Formats: sequence, structure tokens, C-alpha cells
Amino acid sequence: MKVDMDVLLIILGGAIVTLIPRVLPFLLVRNIRLPQPVLKWLSFIPICILSALVIQSVIIKEGTSISIDWPVLMVIVPTALAAVWTKSLSVTVVVGVLLMALTRAFII
Repeated sequence: MKVDMDVLLIILGGAIVTLIPRVLPFLLVRNIRLPQPVLKWLSFIPICILSALVIQSVIIKEGTSISIDWPVLMVIVPTALAAVWTKSLSVTVVVGVLLMALTRAFII
């Protein structure tokens, strides 16, 4: 297979452009002691991202109306309970995937 030099340069450029914003912040702050309020603020980022993704899958916007995707909500509730009960990411993911697969197979 022959790779054109332009395509190779575009791929390498894309890799560099996506790598710099992900790696550079870690390199800049790895030797800096961040203040406690900043660390506390940073600890909320994963749950905010997860919440945004979950809410986006539950709320359906059709034109000017908003509705709830009830099968997805039926899966989220027991998955959230499994997460609180086990405090295990692996168990939570397995429960969520299995429940969503069963929901899609039998309900949707």
C-alpha cells in the first residue's frame, strides 16, 4: 500500500494537534502544587461530564417539545442503584450494558 506524503503529513498534524491540548496541561502542572479549592473543583469534572452524557440520552428534543426516553430512564435507575450499592465502576458498567441490551431486545 502506498501512502501519499500529503496524507501522512495530515495524519501526523492531526495527531500533534490533538495530543498537545491533552498532554501539555499535565506536563505544565505536574510539578506544581495546586491549591485545595482547585483540586476540589477538578474532582467534580468527571461527574459533570457523566451527568451531561446521561441527561442527553434521557431527554429527547423534537422540534419545540421535550420528552423523556422512558426505556433509557428505566435502565438508568437500577444502574445508578448498582453504582451506589457496589461503588464499583466495573459492576456499574456491566449492569448498565446488560440492562440496556435487555431493554433494547425486549422493549424497544
